[in-house]
Amino acid sequence: MSRTIYIATRGSALALAQSNMVLAQCRKNFPDRHFELKIIKTTGDKLQTINLTNPDQTVTKGLFTKELEVALLNREADFAVHSLKDLPTELPEGLYLSAVSEREDVRDVLIYRSVAASTEDKRGYKPRTQIKDFPSGATIASSSTRRQAQILAIRPDLKTVPIRGNVGTRMQKLHDKPELDATVLAFAGMKRLGYTITPEGVIQGRDVPPGLLASILPLDEMLPCVGQAALGFESRLHDAETDTICAALNHQPTLNCVTAERAFLRAMGGGCLSPVAAHAELIAGQLRIRAVSFRNEKVGRGELTGLPSQTVELGERIAHELESR
Repeated sequence: MSRTIYIATRGSALALAQSNMVLAQCRKNFPDRHFELKIIKTTGDKLQTINLTNPDQTVTKGLFTKELEVALLNREADFAVHSLKDLPTELPEGLYLSAVSEREDVRDVLIYRSVAASTEDKRGYKPRTQIKDFPSGATIASSSTRRQAQILAIRPDLKTVPIRGNVGTRMQKLHDKPELDATVLAFAGMKRLGYTITPEGVIQGRDVPPGLLASILPLDEMLPCVGQAALGFESRLHDAETDTICAALNHQPTLNCVTAERAFLRAMGGGCLSPVAAHAELIAGQLRIRAVSFRNEKVGRGELTGLPSQTVELGERIAHELESR
């Protein structure tokens, strides 16, 4: 009997939903092998009060990945499943990004109370509300510096505040706290947790607080985090057995796109919590990357197109262009 292949994952609801998808795919691809999840609690899971907008990279780097990487290096697990947006561009010696999943919808979703849910102390909004529609001084909760910067670029008269917790927790906080007008979540995470959004903006799914609506944000207003909506598989170098398994999970078009995005982030010298965003996509055989940076109180936006074989070059070029402006 072959040995058990252990897949390292965080224990959050979203991480488990994603890892169970991977587990099912592995069992389908290799029915003669035995796979199990190894659930590991990370520093980011333990420190729910940490400020994710902290500019000190030594505090925030690897918050959601370090313990999984230790398990890989200690051979307690064979590969790890990450939300790729959480995986630093510089990995520990002996580990590498061996594959990525096919990408889900990369867009972000604006969540807000409906007019029907408004009270004396809580404002409500009509369906299809966008960032431009909020009254001056409205407060949008997000711990992402990338989201905060893009929100304020559209509406500098709004307020942004940090918020922590899983998808359900953040929606409940919005429902309960009158000082909050909205929050922003990744559409991919909501979909993987089983939530859907109707054309009228009604959120359907388990334990959705009453009176909440959602609007999908256009990419020309809200570029995603580098790697958003893709899963990254991290494993040991020179491990042929794991490489074979991860190769069967890999989606090459997505890998091309996120490689360009991660090259951009690495060239910018930032981590996943930096106030930068990038999105690459394949269009008619060409790779297009769009990026924005709000670092050092400067706003830079750019777009480049090239061959899919130029992923790293395109990512680095657009970073250098934004930094030089």
